[in-house]
Amino acid sequence: MRKVLLYITILTTGLIFIGRLFYLQVVDTSLAIRSQDNAIKVIYDYPQRGYIYDRDGELMVSNQPSYDVMVIPRNLKPFDTTEFCKILNFSREDLEKKLDKARIYSPMLPSVVIPQLTKSEYAILQEKMRKYEGFYIQKRSLRDYQVDHSANVLGYIAEVNQKKVNENPYYISGDLIGRAGVESYYEELLRGVKGVKHIQKDRFNRDIGPYKEGIYDTLPEKGKDITITIDAALQQYGSALMENKRGGIVALEPASGEILALITAPTYDPANLVGRKRSPNFTELYYDTIARPLYDRGLLAEYPPGSPFKTLNALIGLQEGVVDTNDKFSCNHGYTYGRGRKLGCHAHRSPLDMIPGIAQSCNAYFANVYRRIIEKYPTPQEGMNTWNAHLESFGLGNFLGSDLETGRPGKIPDADYYNQIYNYPTYKWYATATISNAIGQGEVLMTPIQLANMVATIGNKGWYYTPHILKEINGQPIKEEKFTKKNYTTIDTKNFDPVVEGMHEVYKSGTASALRIPGIEIAGKTGTAENFTKIGGKRVQLTDHSIFVAFAPVDNPKIAIAVFVENGYWGGRYAGRIASLMVEKYLKGTITRTDMEDWILSHSLQDEYAKPISGEPFRINQ
Repeated sequence: MRKVLLYITILTTGLIFIGRLFYLQVVDTSLAIRSQDNAIKVIYDYPQRGYIYDRDGELMVSNQPSYDVMVIPRNLKPFDTTEFCKILNFSREDLEKKLDKARIYSPMLPSVVIPQLTKSEYAILQEKMRKYEGFYIQKRSLRDYQVDHSANVLGYIAEVNQKKVNENPYYISGDLIGRAGVESYYEELLRGVKGVKHIQKDRFNRDIGPYKEGIYDTLPEKGKDITITIDAALQQYGSALMENKRGGIVALEPASGEILALITAPTYDPANLVGRKRSPNFTELYYDTIARPLYDRGLLAEYPPGSPFKTLNALIGLQEGVVDTNDKFSCNHGYTYGRGRKLGCHAHRSPLDMIPGIAQSCNAYFANVYRRIIEKYPTPQEGMNTWNAHLESFGLGNFLGSDLETGRPGKIPDADYYNQIYNYPTYKWYATATISNAIGQGEVLMTPIQLANMVATIGNKGWYYTPHILKEINGQPIKEEKFTKKNYTTIDTKNFDPVVEGMHEVYKSGTASALRIPGIEIAGKTGTAENFTKIGGKRVQLTDHSIFVAFAPVDNPKIAIAVFVENGYWGGRYAGRIASLMVEKYLKGTITRTDMEDWILSHSLQDEYAKPISGEPFRINQ
């Protein structure tokens, strides 16, 4: 038995040794790779990023050549640092920091020392590169913006951070990557594929030619060209209208969900974030915490939707059967409820049924409709959750899931939210406790893109495509189901007709009658939302926000739009004018209402935005 055990032990030990030798010599190539690292230099050939075109084929983003000074720390020889820094207008201290960082990253791998040389710097340095052993010049391409707008849509490219290098083997230190907007979301399409060259070195570390005659070398593959849904002309026009104002504009094509315009104000020229000036320019934009030009108000700003929200309460009231188009409600400059409280309203004829109620934006009418919705059910909790479910079917209260780099969900409260607010069941709450929801105030919050999608859904009479910004890849239309599948609301198609008629009447005889565009039938809704902030620790009411939503033409909408102008007084003053002009620009290509255009272009709200600092009084409900 002992003899057998001895044989088994010897045999097992032998098999272990043989297995380990096989692994080291055949399977594990790490030692070979280390040896190759010493004898082979890897040079990457960077591809051009894909071009970006607008929906009509206008080139928005192309490329321009750029040259980076690279270093392989192990190959460095003593050199004249004074001359080197003088050529590149670079301080010696900064150079030393860059070299130290490169050594820490890898002594054998290349690192960027000075990115994005100008053509003149490149020309001077190229003649003297033989004097600076260990350095070489890497050609890349930078973005070349053909437009001075749409920075929030396009995004920018910047040096990849170490976290991304660790996560994704495609990137190495010094690579450029898309940041924000389309550049970021569609990075894998746009970046292309790097080419690789393997250069054999001799024992004196001199290049002696391609490794194994270049059998492992690859050519770069250019990134894919993409066409986005943006109309560059409409985008430029909207940006001009929003000059000296703050807010967001989102325009959609209702039949497809394609985003025609996505404007935030204030903004910046995308060319300011290209090249070596990118870093100081970005720092300046980032630390502007008052105007916040890097903040995309069209996607991120959550505002009370104001009166455009009344259209949804009208639809829910019709669907729930608690109101019909002939029901009339009186308005005595508002709606009085519980202990003498009053929801104020402007002067108009009374009583009103649904269509003039929408046209005249009557608060009392919609307060009655809202109460009937909530009070239809045995408990306000059941009523509130039913109301919430209808609204969520419009994509509200959730991030819409578009192919945009960022977004916010807005807020549509439900019963659980109010149970916590009012400490239920210790204290009970009723429909009147949430009455502000009737007019788009209270706890309801929406982003401009949600408002635009809402009005597009009304124009489509009950369905929408998820808003998206990619139209084609290398000339081929997108086929992603997420953006080609209809989303249906819980509202029957027939219930949209009176709401659309009411919105059309807004232009014909209601709160936007002064904004009519000759030859275009538009359905719209004005909105004015209260605006509060904290100054010195106290809650202060500022000048109201101006809101407007619209779609046109009424019978077969080609465009749906939402405009939100911060501190813009009331719906028709700023947002209504801008929306009407944008609709005309898109449908006609020219502007006939030059009176409105001149007014918008010549009016600024900068004094309004300065009031929290200047101490001047705000205009409230005027």
